[in-house]
Amino acid sequence: MSKFEVRPRQSVPKIRARKGGEPLVCLTAYTAPMAKLIDEVADLILIGDSVANVIHGHETTLPVTLEVMILHAQAVMRAQPKALVGVDMPFASYEASPEQAYLSAARVLKETGADAVKLEGGARMAPTIGFLTERAIPVIGHIGLLPQSVRALGGPKIAGRDRSEWPRLMADAKAVEAAGAFAIVLEGVVEEIAAEITREIKVPTIGIGASPACDGQILVTDDLLGMFETAPKFVRPYARLRTVISEALAAFASDVRARRFPSAAETYGER
Repeated sequence: MSKFEVRPRQSVPKIRARKGGEPLVCLTAYTAPMAKLIDEVADLILIGDSVANVIHGHETTLPVTLEVMILHAQAVMRAQPKALVGVDMPFASYEASPEQAYLSAARVLKETGADAVKLEGGARMAPTIGFLTERAIPVIGHIGLLPQSVRALGGPKIAGRDRSEWPRLMADAKAVEAAGAFAIVLEGVVEEIAAEITREIKVPTIGIGASPACDGQILVTDDLLGMFETAPKFVRPYARLRTVISEALAAFASDVRARRFPSAAETYGER
C-alpha cells in the first residue's frame, strides 16, 4: 500500500473479521516516531510489556508498571495511528481479581485512548476476560509461553513440545475465545498445535514463535530491526541497525576527536 493512500482506521470488529483472511501484520511500538513508521504497514500496534527489556534494560518484563505502560501508550497514540492499538496489562495489574483487572484496564483506555488491552493466561484467566468484555473493554488473549510467568516456570518454556500439553493448550484457547477475547496471541507454541488451534477457534490467532498458519504474526520491532546482539529463534532480522548505529557513532566520535566536526558549514557566523 502506498503511504499516500488513505487507510481506514482499524477497529475491533475489523480485526476479528480478518479471521482466515489476509494475515494480520502486528508490531510493537513504544514511542511516537516509531509508531508513525510502523503505522504505514501494521494492522495492529502493541505497546508490549517488552518495553521493560527493550527500552528500560530489565532482564524480564516483570518490573514494568501500569504507569510506565500508560506513558508509552500515550506516546504511541500521539502518532494518531490508523492501526488498532493494544496495550499489555503488566504483571500484578490484573491477576488479583476481575475487579482489579477492570480498574487497571479502564485506566489504560481512559488515559491513553488505546483500543484494547492484552493479558496473559488461558482458562484460569477466562473469568477475568469475561468480566472485562462484559464491561466494554476489548481484550486480546495470550497463551502458550507466558513471559510474566518465567519465574514460576523456571525460565521461558516452549509450549506443546510434549503432546500431553496439547489438550490444555486447546482448552486454554477455547476458554479465552468463549470469554470474549477478539484475538489470541500464541507465543512459543509448537507449530502443529498452533495450527490446530487456529483451525478450531473462530477469532484470529496472532503468532510469535508459533505457526505460519496463524491468522497474523507479531514481532518485537527492535528484534526484527536487529537492534540486539542476540534474538529468539523465531525472529528474522530484516535489518542490522545495531551495526549501522555503532558505525555512525564511531564515525562521529572520530570526527570530534580529530576536530573534523563541526565544519564551517555546520557552524554559525555573524550573518
